[in-house]
Amino acid sequence: MQLRMDAGALEVFLQEEFGQVAADFAVDRVDAGGVVLRLKVAERHLRPGGTVSGPNIFALADVAMYLAILSRIGPVALAVTTNCSIDFMRKPAMGCDLLGEARILKLGRSLAVGDVLVFSEGAADPVARAGLTYSIPPVRTSA
Repeated sequence: MQLRMDAGALEVFLQEEFGQVAADFAVDRVDAGGVVLRLKVAERHLRPGGTVSGPNIFALADVAMYLAILSRIGPVALAVTTNCSIDFMRKPAMGCDLLGEARILKLGRSLAVGDVLVFSEGAADPVARAGLTYSIPPVRTSA
């Protein structure tokens, strides 16, 4: 399938539509296989004990899948998460950014299904795995 948004376009979209969190993320790669999104880990992302908190890992997975879908359908701000299941498998490495590798398993007219593997940068074993479903709003045509 043809890509409709590249890494630069996705980052601009994120800044324009979700400026409150855009600085936390960077798009490392966009290709036919999906999107790799980086969470630029800072102190605000940590929980007691110095590890990245679960809500921040969830945010990485959710935003990565959102951008993977937009890379295929274009800038549809109102595509929304309808389901997410996440497994936290191991503690993230201290002092490392996290990478969310999103791939779309099915892209239909109204639903998209995919998964995201979350890794500590440089590590081979995933920190978390998320399965997500998104609702894609209908395309409105002018009468």
